This record gives sequence, C-alpha cells and structure tokens, in this order.
Amino acid sequence: MAGLRESWWIGDVEVPSRVVLAPMAGVSVQAFRRQGRRFGAGLVCSEMVSCAGIEHRNEKTLGYLRVASDEHPLAIQIFGSEPRAMAEAARMVEAAGADIVDMNFGCPVRKVTKTGAGAHLMEEPALAYAVTEAVANAVSVPVSVKMRRGIENGSRRCLELGPRLVEAGAAVLTLHPRSAKQMYTGYADHTLTAELVSLVDVPVIASGDVGSRAKAEAVLDATGAAAVMVGRAAQGNPWAIQEIISGDAEQPSREEVAAELIHFIRETVRELGERRASGFLKKFYAWYLGYGRFPKPFKNELVQLHSTDEVVTRLLAAAPGAAALVERLEADLPESEILLEGMPISIYGGG
Repeated sequence: MAGLRESWWIGDVEVPSRVVLAPMAGVSVQAFRRQGRRFGAGLVCSEMVSCAGIEHRNEKTLGYLRVASDEHPLAIQIFGSEPRAMAEAARMVEAAGADIVDMNFGCPVRKVTKTGAGAHLMEEPALAYAVTEAVANAVSVPVSVKMRRGIENGSRRCLELGPRLVEAGAAVLTLHPRSAKQMYTGYADHTLTAELVSLVDVPVIASGDVGSRAKAEAVLDATGAAAVMVGRAAQGNPWAIQEIISGDAEQPSREEVAAELIHFIRETVRELGERRASGFLKKFYAWYLGYGRFPKPFKNELVQLHSTDEVVTRLLAAAPGAAALVERLEADLPESEILLEGMPISIYGGG
C-alpha cells in the first residue's frame, strides 16, 4: 500500500499526497480549496461548472474559472452531455490554468440528470464515451471522470463503463460506489472500487466514507486505489485532512478553530462579496464550531448576525488569542493570489 504522504501522477501532473479534496457543490469555493491544499490535500477540485454556462460566456459561470497561484494542482470539474459543448468548455478550463479537466458523470440530482448530464451518463455508455473522447482530444492536460456505481441500487455499470472511458482518453477515474438512488445513504461499497482498479491501467481514486486515517489506509489497502477522496469529513474541519495524511489526531484549540474560520470568512467575502458570502457561510459556522469545540448557543447566535464583520467580532471576543493566528495566516498569503468578484454559488447538488 502506498503511503498517504507519497506523491503520484495523473498523466504528467504530480500530485504530492494521496488525499484528494472532493468537488462539492455549494462548498468548494476557492477559499475552501486553498485551505485544503494548505492542510495537505494533494489535489483540490472545483465544484462542477455547467458547460452550457461556459459556452454562453455567462459572467457568473466564468467566475469559476479564476485560479489562484496556491491551488495547484487543481482540477476544474465540468458537466454536460453534448460532446462539442463539453470540448469547448474543457478548452476554456485548460486556458484558465486548471491542471486537470474533470468531468462529472455521477451527480444524482434531478436538475442535472434530467438534462442528460451527471449520473444519467452512466446509462448512456456510447454518449459517455463520445463526451470523454471529445474532451480528451480538445485539451493537452489530463482528463478525469468522476462516476457513481450506476443509477440503480446494486448496479455494476461503473465496471462496464470505466474501461471504455479509459479507452476514450480518461487519465484517471474516481469512483463513488453508491448508486445515484442512494444519494448519500447507506455505505460506499469499495469492493467495486477494487474491481475497477483491476480492470483499468490508469489510477483510480476511491471516494466515499473516508473520514479518518484508519479508513483511508483500509480503503487503499483493500482496493489498490492510487488515492482517496475526502469530502464531507473536511467541511469546516480541515484538520481531518491533516489527520488522514500525517496521523496527527490532536484536536485544534478554540483559538485555532476561530482563526481558521475568520480567515475563511474573510477570504470568502473577497471571493463572493459580502451579500453572497453572508448567506453562503452560515452552514460553515455549525461545521467549524461543532465537534464540541464551542457551545451550541454560540453557533446559533452567529447564524443570527447580519454581517460577517459582526461574526468575526464575536469570534474574536470568544477566542481573543485567535487574532495573532489570523495575522499569521494572512501574512502567509501569496502575493500573486487572484481575488474573485461575484463568484456564483451552484444551485446544483454534488456527485
């Protein structure tokens, strides 16, 4: 089994650890990705971007394609079902600076599948092949595909489709071995991941139910996958990434939690603007301040505040020592960072 700290390759892109931060709709903004890289994620991914929005040069959609210098390696994920439009979107993603073009063939949400995209492509192997081939031929960077096991419970469609996608040009596959009907219920059946690894000659990323170092090691050992993908476990908890990679299970102090949240708030406001960020961030307060780190009434109080400045003021009052830590985090920002304005929040669910 490969060590979680070991680097590996997707085509000619070196990935410095075996942990990949998942693309999550309404979560994977640039501040989230940059934080993931800082805590040790070897690869970070954008939330999925509509190829139709890119093709029509929708201003908000194009906001997804702004890349910061400290995100690399970065995969930008696109979704759609028309080969020509997906190829055009892939070219723009490459031009924006993405190291990898990722395609979503796994999103189970109706708003996506009814357009023929996402998990619907698991049931259209000829179209999935055509989309993958068109995208792979359109760009010089590696192409990846994120799949579910299939639409129906018990489906093994991923094992039929995976090798065909590699034949079409996919340089890496990610498998979340739940069905689309399962959404996030039940468990991820990584026996399917092991089977997929045995069928293809490209790296496979194992996604689903990886929230600890022990689980990550068990999945890698059982499947032979190249890496694990971490999603919900890292929401408001970047220390989970650190624990998985290094085995450091020491819980952060209240000051460290408050500092990370304040830094995340400020960076998100710079990306989204105060109006969008204020609503977007509310779910993060519970995520960061959970795990027994702060009392529940305090979390509820933050959600009721009207501005992010008020939230920051309350956090600093509750954990005064966080101020020095925030200064340190802000001092470490790269000079070449790219600031976003009006970056959109996806209305779609994740895959």
